[in-house]
Amino acid sequence: MSDSGGFQTLLFQLRGAVAHISLNRPQVVNAYNVQMRDDFSEALAAVHLDPDVRTLLITGEGRGFCAGADLTEFGTAPSQVVARQVRWERDVWGQLVNLHKPIVAAVHGYCIGSGLEIALLCDIRLAATGTVFALPEVQLGMIPAAGGTQTLPRAIGTSRAMDLLLTGRRIESEEALFTGLVTRLSSPESLMGDAWKLADELAELPSEAVAAMKQVLRQGMDLDLPKALELERRVAARLTS
Repeated sequence: MSDSGGFQTLLFQLRGAVAHISLNRPQVVNAYNVQMRDDFSEALAAVHLDPDVRTLLITGEGRGFCAGADLTEFGTAPSQVVARQVRWERDVWGQLVNLHKPIVAAVHGYCIGSGLEIALLCDIRLAATGTVFALPEVQLGMIPAAGGTQTLPRAIGTSRAMDLLLTGRRIESEEALFTGLVTRLSSPESLMGDAWKLADELAELPSEAVAAMKQVLRQGMDLDLPKALELERRVAARLTS
């Protein structure tokens, strides 16, 4: 993958009905900075608006997916409040949550802090064996503020999430699979091939049904069961009408 798509911190390309975004600051293990925030937001907007894109694949260049926020920008600001405001000036996380197309993350090496939060906002997470995961923010006097406090317990349960969030301990891919943090494991050599195969398969699905499924899961998880079942009924009826 060589086309930057005009972005400084990402590689962006279209292959068939799949859009591929790859984090591209390999010299700092793709640490998430302000420019990456802006590039990511613009790329996600392009994916959202392009009717020919039916699946999004997110990966990282170099020796890791993402080592977290670039502390030279976010972690050493005069005020952590200001740092977090800068980070939220573009709602990248909201764009991921609300994208009605399936999102596949393929992670390797290091998937830490903001990197893990990005992956948790994706629909299916593939990981190479040997990948290291952590959310170390509490150890730094902060809390995850890119969705981690909400997406992690939804993925692995409150007790396991509290363990990882409070201790900041690092886990590897096998434990991540066991807890549900990731969906599938691949060898480092086969990760990209497996990810592309899955992304291509998802791109062949009926787009309206996929969008409806994502809506039901996203909204229904926050409802009590009777209301969630009613939501499912209404959305299913809309598809068949």
